[in-house]
Parts: sequence; structure tokens; C-alpha cells
Amino acid sequence: MRIFVLIFNAHTENEGIHTVKVGDRNKILMFESEDDALRFALMLEAQDFPTPTVEEIDAEEIKTFCESANYEWEIIPENSDLVIPPEINLEETDWQIDAENEDTDEDAFDSEQVPRAEETELSDSELENIRRKLEGLL
Repeated sequence: MRIFVLIFNAHTENEGIHTVKVGDRNKILMFESEDDALRFALMLEAQDFPTPTVEEIDAEEIKTFCESANYEWEIIPENSDLVIPPEINLEETDWQIDAENEDTDEDAFDSEQVPRAEETELSDSELENIRRKLEGLL
């Protein structure tokens, strides 16, 4: 099955995959719909997160990677409820290269988006405000 994931620095030596932190575990979101993945990427960009590239990948390849890296995964079904990124993002990610340390041998799937604090539930009015902003982008 082909799915869509978010990749940072796509097709570079410093490529990384977007993850979210759930408890003490990293989770890769695998979107069945390219449009849903693009919407999620736009929401990240609206939060001043670096803009990811939406890439189509075989789901089994991601699952194998997750098992080897001790990550979790979640398939986001097409036309499901809107998935919203955490409001708090990691300030420095694993895939950002330090100016002094430009060559790295780290795994290409080591980036992550991690909340710095517990995720909070958004109120209906906050969700509606986010929806209006996103609709304005389209």
C-alpha cells in the first residue's frame, strides 16, 4: 500500500521524516490521502515549522523502519477528521545540521517534531479559528 509521509530536506544527505512525540515514543503519521498530508504540511508551515515535502512511500517500508527504530506509526485514513499538529514544536531537531558539523552518518529518518510540554486539547473556538485560517490558504 502506498502512503504519504512528510520529509524534511528531501533528497539530501540531511533528509529526515516528520514524527510526533506521544508519551516517550515517536510516531510517524502515514496519510492515505496526498491532500490530507499537504494540509498537515501547511499547518506545520503556519506554525513556523520548516516546510516539509510530501513523499509517496510504501507503507511496509515505513513500518519496517519504525520497528528497527522503535517508533510507532499511525495510518491516517482518507477523509478522516482533520489531524492537527501539536502547537509546541521542538526548537532544534535532529535533522538540523550544526554549522560546525556538516557531515553526518545519522539515519535518514531521524527528524522529529516533539512537544516540549504536554499536549493540550483545543477548544472548539480555537479549532474553528484554525480551520478558517487553513481555508483561507486554499
